[in-house]
Amino acid sequence: MIFVYVPDFGATVSKRPRVRAAQFGDGYEQRQSWGINRNPDVWNLRFQNRSKVEADAILAFLDARGGVEAFEWTPPDEAVGKKFICREWSRSIDRHDFYTVSASFEEVFEP
Repeated sequence: MIFVYVPDFGATVSKRPRVRAAQFGDGYEQRQSWGINRNPDVWNLRFQNRSKVEADAILAFLDARGGVEAFEWTPPDEAVGKKFICREWSRSIDRHDFYTVSASFEEVFEP
């Protein structure tokens, strides 16, 4: 499945490399990269001032995946789509027939 909705400007991407650490006495710590794909993207997205129809379609797409099934999405300023999951999303009602959907997309590495 491909996520086709375009988020608003101001989308942010964060990184948290996968690292294993062992702590020793006196504050000494040893760190090592963990895994092949160790630096996934996490995108925080907003879809503001969307109609009820569009907001419901975004929510239905995310609900159908249930935080488990990966989907393809092309981040802003990138030419190639990547695989993501969405474990958390929310909707707010801004005014009559205008909604905001917020979501966090986590990059996953699978075929």
